[in-house]
Amino acid sequence: MVEPLASELIGTYLLVLTVGCNVLGGNPVFGALSIASVLMVSIYALGSVSGANFNPAVSLALFLNNSPGFDMTKMAYYMLTQVVAGVLAGLTYLWLYGKAFNLEPGAGFTWQGAALAEIAYTFMLCFVVLRAAVSDMNPANNEYFGLAIGFVIVAGGYGAGWISGGAFNPAVAIGIDVASAGQGVYYCLLYTVFEFIGAALAVGAHKLVEPSDSIGKTGANFVSEFIGTFFLVLTVGLNVIGGSAAPALSIGASLMCMIYALGGVSGAHFNPAVTLALTAAGKSPVSDVGPYMAAQILGGLSAALAYTTLTGSAVPLKPGAGFGFTAAAFAEIMYTFVLCFVVLNVATLSGQYLTNGGKASQIYGLAIGFCIVVGGYAIGSVSGGSLNPAVSIALDTTNAIKGGSWSNCLMYSAFEFVGAGLAAGAFMVVRDEEFSKSEKIPK
Repeated sequence: MVEPLASELIGTYLLVLTVGCNVLGGNPVFGALSIASVLMVSIYALGSVSGANFNPAVSLALFLNNSPGFDMTKMAYYMLTQVVAGVLAGLTYLWLYGKAFNLEPGAGFTWQGAALAEIAYTFMLCFVVLRAAVSDMNPANNEYFGLAIGFVIVAGGYGAGWISGGAFNPAVAIGIDVASAGQGVYYCLLYTVFEFIGAALAVGAHKLVEPSDSIGKTGANFVSEFIGTFFLVLTVGLNVIGGSAAPALSIGASLMCMIYALGGVSGAHFNPAVTLALTAAGKSPVSDVGPYMAAQILGGLSAALAYTTLTGSAVPLKPGAGFGFTAAAFAEIMYTFVLCFVVLNVATLSGQYLTNGGKASQIYGLAIGFCIVVGGYAIGSVSGGSLNPAVSIALDTTNAIKGGSWSNCLMYSAFEFVGAGLAAGAFMVVRDEEFSKSEKIPK
């Protein structure tokens, strides 16, 4: 156990130290990216030594999942090591800066709001670990796991950090509270409970989408599309309402992480426009259109109701200041085209490798997720950068519940479906060889 425990000590120490230095150094723009990056690089450095948990909630999820070789004794040793590392890191940044900070709900929020934020994004973190790093649905040469896991912190840090502080990790929570003991130790034990709840729920969801006879392939696809779209829309709403410093990056990260987590289950569409483009190009069966779009819209609506209940606010769907619907139409069509065109070109080709006309085996999630970074920053001020009918319907519906109008989502969805259709047509032109083969349409 010496080598794996040393690995857990180093990785968790670096993670909590980076959290503290970013908060105390005053880095609101790139803080969450910095923390996500240290988690990612440490996972790549030490994953083959200890599994790179660096988080008692992750260790609990692995134990509850009955992961091979991860018994209760190993879990206990890992958790103890992670907490010790978190405390040492907290004391280190206290010495370095001469001050510390409290772990507590954000301004205007109570422990109930912090609970929802911590449960949701600890769920996402543990779910992505189980799906992108543990599940047998991943390829044997999987190298995307660190990227997928680390960037959950980009999604949740920018999205929910303003509500709960964005710990998502009992070692982080305890390390912060011990370092600020002179200011009072308040929330670390409560946050640990929230995070353990998120971990347990993630295990249940993971087992639900694993191949089994419990809900069948159709049921697993529905759950997959629901969960992926839920976290996408939740991250959209929390970033916009919270005035995030990096909204498009956070939203793109949430899409990327869930693609890596669920691509092997349903194909990870999470967007009716993507489903339409894949179907029009003969890359997805027509029989999936109804169930997929229903799951996506239901997932989006559930997420919008969640963030509206949590924050008391909604996000209006409308053109940006100084722009009309003609400009919004162009923006939504063009950048939904980008998203769907990239999906078709990196995830559906029949060649052996990406470099010879095949689909990507490692980089597909990054390529698709970062289409949101492209479109969100490019035309967010023009149309809001929805690029997804499930997002459009969810935003407009909860805005109507809060007293706004409900109709813009119909126009936005039409724009987005036009972009999807154009992407399918362009794909057929540039990938003509895909349509000269006998087996073009999945049965």
